[in-house]
Amino acid sequence: MSFSLREVEGVWKVAAGAAQACEVADLLVAVANDAVAVVSLESNSYLDEEWRTQQPSLIAAELGVPCRVHPLGSWASGTYGLGEELVLMDRDQLPRLLDDTLSPYELTLIDLPSDATPEQLDELALVLGTTGFDEPLLNRLEGSEVWFSGHDDCYVLLETRDPALPAAVLARLLALLAGSALGELTKAPTSRVPEPGSWLAERLIATGPHWIGVLGGVSEELVTIELAALPEPWRLGVPFPKRADLTATLDVRHGTWRIASAGWSNP
Repeated sequence: MSFSLREVEGVWKVAAGAAQACEVADLLVAVANDAVAVVSLESNSYLDEEWRTQQPSLIAAELGVPCRVHPLGSWASGTYGLGEELVLMDRDQLPRLLDDTLSPYELTLIDLPSDATPEQLDELALVLGTTGFDEPLLNRLEGSEVWFSGHDDCYVLLETRDPALPAAVLARLLALLAGSALGELTKAPTSRVPEPGSWLAERLIATGPHWIGVLGGVSEELVTIELAALPEPWRLGVPFPKRADLTATLDVRHGTWRIASAGWSNP
């Protein structure tokens, strides 16, 4: 598990792993405007005759998700993070789109008012295609509260104006890691476990902006996650430090979490 947070001009930017888009969709819906636009989508779940991902509008149609399509044209297909169309849907339809049959390895979403005009959608695409990686995207847009980009079905990039969303994402990551450990232990499908209260994630964020976590002890009664604060965002290949700073422990029977200083170290 990894989590990194920084604030840029009033926008919260999160880089995290590991979570699938479907596993955080409800968190995005909770802070989004009335509508959500699927900006780009790549998946092996729905392929055309040439083994390319079908257009998002065709995938939505197969899943029975009501939507409207705003074509962008071929100019957008060569632009990172954009497809040839924007697919707009009611925000409550997002979990339905991201059902168990769709596993996107690249997915970009942004919320917007449901009455956005074609001109506003063209402007949205232009901003998405020209904003630098380190620039706060949302500050160049009016009426959008959250932007999500998922990669390899596990890495999350997120921008939001809502200061509570980063803590909610961190709490979800802890619950997902604990649930996967219990599922592996019991040889059952990944367990849905209770999430820690917002106080736990908020304490971690107040302590430091960059965290990495690994499983410690795992039993049917307790799951422990060892957490280490990093001086900068975690990158693929960076090992867990020799010493954990904190441990977050799930009491499976009572459904409660606690956090404590760690005395554990790697051999």
